[in-house]
Amino acid sequence: MTDNINQFFLSISFSRGSKPYYFSCPTDEFKSGEYIIVETVRGTEVGIVIREPLPLSEYKSDLALKPIIKKADENEIARHYQNLDDAQEALAFCAKQIEYLKLDMHLISAEYTFDRDKIIFTYVADQRVDFRELLKILASQLRTRIELRQIGSRDKAKLVGGVGVCGLPLCCNLFLRDFDGISINRAKNQNLTLNIPKLTGQCSRLMCCLAYEDDYYKEANKRFPPIGQAIKLRGEKYFVNSFNVISEEVKLTNENDTIIVSLEEIKGKWKNTNEEE
Repeated sequence: MTDNINQFFLSISFSRGSKPYYFSCPTDEFKSGEYIIVETVRGTEVGIVIREPLPLSEYKSDLALKPIIKKADENEIARHYQNLDDAQEALAFCAKQIEYLKLDMHLISAEYTFDRDKIIFTYVADQRVDFRELLKILASQLRTRIELRQIGSRDKAKLVGGVGVCGLPLCCNLFLRDFDGISINRAKNQNLTLNIPKLTGQCSRLMCCLAYEDDYYKEANKRFPPIGQAIKLRGEKYFVNSFNVISEEVKLTNENDTIIVSLEEIKGKWKNTNEEE
């Protein structure tokens, strides 16, 4: 559902690594990197164009598009950057008050809406925090509406950023928009050693990259015998101990011996219920 005036839509982001948001626009003349003023559920905000306009006919979502307000001029861009600077001062002030009040919460960021009608503080905390006194102090000092928003550890890593064990910037900070369900089953599908400290990222949760090859491993695993499967080979009975999807090798053991054979060598020596007959 869209408006009848605007015939194009574009994608904007409000901060580095944040998910894209789509708005309708009247022309296709907007360029990547330009600043746009829009109305969101949080209020009036400034975003950056990250994908240039496309015809509305290519918009596939059922979500209604809000129209942009306008392209930001030089004064509005300067005001936007002033808001960013003032938000950092507000962040420092809030952090001091949290320390003074001995509140068990870790402050992450502060952000003014463009019209300064509201400032939003994000924080992480293990338990519920009674910040009523903090709200009074902030409202008195900043003289605007205050919103304190608790976020999870994954969202914190996405906002703060950092370097992963791979030596590259965190995926969540660079390009991941949503956090798909990451469970220990994904590590099991890839036959990884279940060493939780080595499988967790800076957020202390399972690394999102476990999902990248999960579909491949789930499909590839169907070609291998189940762990514990009995297989008769070379006149002896063995049991499947483990297998390697990449090298296509299977480790077989019995009371007297351990051997590693290729998947091709034992093909057809067990009933594979995962493959179509």
